[in-house]
Amino acid sequence: MTISIRRTGQTLLASLALALSCAASAAQFVEYDNYEIHYNAFNSSFVKPEIAQQNNLIRGKRRALVNVSVLKKQDDGSLKAVNALVSGKATNLISQEQQMKFNKIDEGKAIYYIGSFGFTDAQVMRIALDIQPDPNKPAYTINFEQKFYMD
Repeated sequence: MTISIRRTGQTLLASLALALSCAASAAQFVEYDNYEIHYNAFNSSFVKPEIAQQNNLIRGKRRALVNVSVLKKQDDGSLKAVNALVSGKATNLISQEQQMKFNKIDEGKAIYYIGSFGFTDAQVMRIALDIQPDPNKPAYTINFEQKFYMD
């Protein structure tokens, strides 16, 4: 789902920045070929209700969001946000799996892919992401584990 954001772009960016700074494991990224893939997960209640509503994000004390953005290294050394195919799943320690659907939020100079999943208090989740910036090449895989708490 593509969402055009005009006036709320800065608000979303500020809200996500706040959420990212509050997250237990701050923004992380990996480098693959000419791409930087930034990712993190945080409690959905960190996002303001009006921002969540504008971007079709589900908030809740037992709901987490996964944020992914892909930047391509340019010839001049700068980074440019690019489109990607993003999929993923969240699995708890007893192998209960939740597939995530990622919504694309395009702010022009920034592109975010936001997915969500449910959790119980103090639950460790294993997150597996497949990110494919070039549809003619295989996806890059990112795996991480994080403990989530009800807000």
